[in-house]
Amino acid sequence: MHILRVIKPFLLTLMALSAFCPAYAARTPNPDDILRSMELANGYFQQHNPDAGAPTFVKKMRPSNLWTRGVYFEGLAALCDIEQKAGSSQLTANLQYFRDWGTAHLWTPRNGVTTRDADDYCCSQAYMWWYEHQSRNDSILAPTIQCVNHLMANAQSRHDWTWIDAIQMGLPVLTRLTKIYADSYRSDAAKPAEQGWQMYAWTRDSLAGGLFNRDEGLWYRDKDFVPPYKEPNGRNCYWSRGNGWVYAALVRAMQSIQESKCQVSHLDDYVADFQLMSKALLSCQRRDGFWNVSLHDQSHFGGKELTGTALFVYGMAWGIRHGLLPEKKYRRAVIKAWQAMADDCLHTDGFLGYVQGTGKQPSDSQPVTYTSTPDFEDFGLGCFLLAGSEMYLTFGPNN
Repeated sequence: MHILRVIKPFLLTLMALSAFCPAYAARTPNPDDILRSMELANGYFQQHNPDAGAPTFVKKMRPSNLWTRGVYFEGLAALCDIEQKAGSSQLTANLQYFRDWGTAHLWTPRNGVTTRDADDYCCSQAYMWWYEHQSRNDSILAPTIQCVNHLMANAQSRHDWTWIDAIQMGLPVLTRLTKIYADSYRSDAAKPAEQGWQMYAWTRDSLAGGLFNRDEGLWYRDKDFVPPYKEPNGRNCYWSRGNGWVYAALVRAMQSIQESKCQVSHLDDYVADFQLMSKALLSCQRRDGFWNVSLHDQSHFGGKELTGTALFVYGMAWGIRHGLLPEKKYRRAVIKAWQAMADDCLHTDGFLGYVQGTGKQPSDSQPVTYTSTPDFEDFGLGCFLLAGSEMYLTFGPNN
C-alpha cells in the first residue's frame, strides 16, 4: 500500500501530461524508422511489379501511366529525395525503376498529348520531377508541354475538372510547369499556373454552386454529392480521399509557386483554402489517429482507412514545416496518424492494409480491412510514400 501511495500520484501526473501536453504525448518518430517503413512498402510493390513499364490489369488491360501509377511515382519521387538525403542503398534501384517506367511511355501522358482528362496527365508530375532532378533532356519535358499547350488553347478546358480528384491530378502539373519555365526566365512563365487557377476556381466556386463548402471547410466530391444529398446520419457527404486529393494538390501547387522565380498570383488564395481545410480536418480526426472514409459520418463504413489519412498527414506535416500551420496545434495529429498507419496498416512483408480502392464515395470498394486487397495497389502506396517523406523532412534529422 505504501508503494501504491507513492506511485499513484506519479501515474496521475503522467496521465495529465499526456492529456494536456501534446508535445509530450506525441513523441517524435525516429527518421530511420520512417524510411524503413517507406522502403518496406515500396519493396513489396516493386517485387510484385518488377517490370515498371508493363501494363496493369484490373478487369481490363491499362497502360501503366494511368493516374493510379502516376500517384505512385509521385510518391516514389518523394522517397528518392529522402533516400538521397539519407544515403540509402535503395536509391539506385529506385531511380532505375523510375527511368524504366518513363522511358517505356516516352514520357508522354496517357492517351497522348491532346488529352484534356486530368487523369491522363497526372503522370506528368513524375515526368517533371525526373526532368528537374535527373535529366535536363528537353525530350522528356516536350510531351507534357504539348499537352498543357493544348489545354490552354481550348477555352472549354477551364470547365474540365468536374470532380475534385482531378484537382490533384492536374493542378500540380500546371503550377510545376510554371516553376520550370521561370527557371529559364520565360516571359510567359506564369501562364500554366494561371490556367490552373482558373480551372481550380471554377470547380471551387461555380460548378454546382461550388464544390467547396467554406462554412465546413471541406469539399463535395462532385455535383452529385452537393446538398440535398446527405449521409445516413443526415450530415453533408465529405469523402475522405476526395478531400485528401485536394489537400495534396494545394501542397504541391503552393510548393511550386513558392519556388518560382516569377510573380504568380493566387498563392494567398491557395494558402487560405489550405488553412481552412486543415482546421476542418483536425476537428474530425479519429481518436486512433485515422480519418473515416466519411469525414462527418462515422457510422457510414466507419473504420481505419489509409489513403485519406496519408494525404492529410502529407499536407499537415508540410504545413508545419513551412510555417503555415502551428506545430503546437497539429504536431500530435500528424504523429499519431503516421504511427497508426505504420503500426496498423503496414504488414511485415510490406503489404499495406486498410486501403480503400478506387471509387468516389464512402461505400465504394468496401470492405476496407487489414487484409483486403484494393483493386489498384499502386496509388495507396503513393499516398503512403508522400506522407512518409514529409514526416521525415518535418521531424527527421536537423529538424
